[in-house]
Order: sequence, then structure tokens, then C-alpha cells
Amino acid sequence: MKSRHFLAAALLLTLTAAAPGNDMIPSAQIVRSAPALDALIDANAPIRKLGEGMTWSEGPVWVADGQYVLFSDVPGNRIHKWSEAGGLSVFMDPSGGNGPASPAFREPGTNGLKPGRPGEIIAADHGSRAVVAIDLATKTKRLLATHFKGKKFNSPNDVVVAADGAIWFTDPPYGLEGINDSPLKEQPVNGVYRLAPDGKITLVEGGLSFPNGLALSPDGKTLYVAVSDPKRAIIMAYDVHGATLSRPRLFADMTSLVGEKMPGLPDGMTVDAKGNLFATGPGGVHIIAPSGTQLGRISLGKAAANCTFGGPDGRTLFITASDMLVAVPTKTRGTPAHQPAAFSQGERG
Repeated sequence: MKSRHFLAAALLLTLTAAAPGNDMIPSAQIVRSAPALDALIDANAPIRKLGEGMTWSEGPVWVADGQYVLFSDVPGNRIHKWSEAGGLSVFMDPSGGNGPASPAFREPGTNGLKPGRPGEIIAADHGSRAVVAIDLATKTKRLLATHFKGKKFNSPNDVVVAADGAIWFTDPPYGLEGINDSPLKEQPVNGVYRLAPDGKITLVEGGLSFPNGLALSPDGKTLYVAVSDPKRAIIMAYDVHGATLSRPRLFADMTSLVGEKMPGLPDGMTVDAKGNLFATGPGGVHIIAPSGTQLGRISLGKAAANCTFGGPDGRTLFITASDMLVAVPTKTRGTPAHQPAAFSQGERG
């Protein structure tokens, strides 16, 4: 996602890495809602700001081979890189599309990022209106999904890779100027799709207003979809049966929390190895048990957009929040990254 009002102000920001010893966020805190949270994260865990100066940071991915994080600045049209040794830098500029951004795009950059085949990441690319694979060495792109039923996607927003190599992705119109009213919008719905290993694209959910973040349970049997609609700020859960979904159900309803005191909406999310959902929403990152019980929240004082596990031992939660990249040590770790299928380049669907 996202609709943000501070693009002009963001031009005045300078990209900076937080200095050691001066990187704690004073207003941030761990909010404990249930005793089970103690097994996942320490209530006094340090919440570090790793860098700031982005317009709207999104889609973090841990690159294990290089021991670094990549994350998107969607309106800024860049991918940034952070490592403990090298600090913060620009990795790819521009990140979305294949050239200068068109004024038809309000947010032209990449959004959600996930591990891909060795030496690649998978990206939801607003500027290309596609799901793409990006070569980490050359920064060249392979188009994986560009059209459905002969029409361009709106602006793919987030992706998740299943154990069978399929890529699930959401396609709201946040990247387009005018959003739902954009004259460029070709898909009649803001859908959730599955790109199969054989290249077939299936619309698996077309009834959500603004589908956004995605996550799969560790066993791959449950798909979570965040809906970034302030009028119905929810997370849906579905049973996965190959290329189809069934038993849609409300997993978390955050609508009553939406407001200035709790910035943010349901957006990006990740799961740990035990199936606990770490989901951005009003007031930060919500930690929710597989049963739907709210265990706690990481409050940052700013809207959080997405999160992922990483670090040398896999126990660091990296969070993109407004203009920042944040890290929180945990007692848990994420699920193993799955490798997408070797899709050929070109229009798929």
C-alpha cells in the first residue's frame, strides 16, 4: 500500500542510518495482551531504528546469502539496502517499471518483496503493473505476471511464495493516480491471484475492497489476506486447496482501532514457525495466535507497513514503518523461505 499525504515534505528528507547508541525509539513499546506473548518476544526488547528518510517504506525481505535486508520506498521509487556492516544505502533506483515514472502513477516503485530463486527476489512492481523477479547482481527484471484475461493488472502490491512454487499476490490500485478512479485501471476487481508453476494465473478472491498484505501458515493450508480499508480494516483467512480457496472467515477485525491515536491499517504481515501472525495494523505490529487470540502489539508511534523475520539466527523482526526501517529481537523465527518456480519471461495469464 499506501495512500500517503506527505510526498512533498518527503523531498526534504535525507536518507540517514541511525548511529549506534542513538538508535532506540523512545516512544516505541511492546504492549502485552496475553501471557503467551512472553514465549515470542521480551516485553523489554530493544526496538532499534536502523535508518530513516524514506517516503513510505515497505516490503522488507531478508537476503540470507548476503546477510542484508532489502526494502521498498514505494512513492520514492527505490529499493534500499541495510546490513549491520554496511548500514543503509540505495540498492536500486528506480525500482518500479523500466524507466522514468509516469505521472499516471502515484506510487511507482516496488512494494512487497520476497526471496526468489538463488540470486533473485520476487517483487510486486507498481511501475511495471506486474509481479517480477529481480536479479540481485545485475538488477535486471524478469516479468512473471503482467495480465489476466488480456487486461493489465492494476498495481500488484504484495506477494508470498508457497511450498509448491506458486506465487500468490494481491492487486489493489494503490499505485495508480486516482486509485479506483484511475483511467488506467483495467481489472474490474481488486483481486487476489495465484500464479501457478506452469504459468497459469487464477483469480482466487475478487470480493475484497482493498486486499493488501499476504501470508501463508507454516503448513501452507491457510492464506491470510489483509484488507486496508478504513471502513472495514480486517484480516481474512482462507483454507487453501491447490489453486482454490474455501471457507473464507474473519480472522481479525481492527476497524474499531482505526484513528489518529492508532496510525496505520492492516497491511503487510509474516508468520513465525509456530503459525503466529505478525500483522501490521492500527497502532503497529499486532501479534496474533493461530486461534485468532491477540497476544500483543509492537507500538512504534508511526504507521507500520510490513515486516519479515531475518538476521543471522532468523530471530530479528524487521519492520518498515512510515519513513523508517526498524528491528526488534524476538524469541521466535520465521518460516523457511520457499523457492518459486522457474517461470519464463513474458505475459502470463
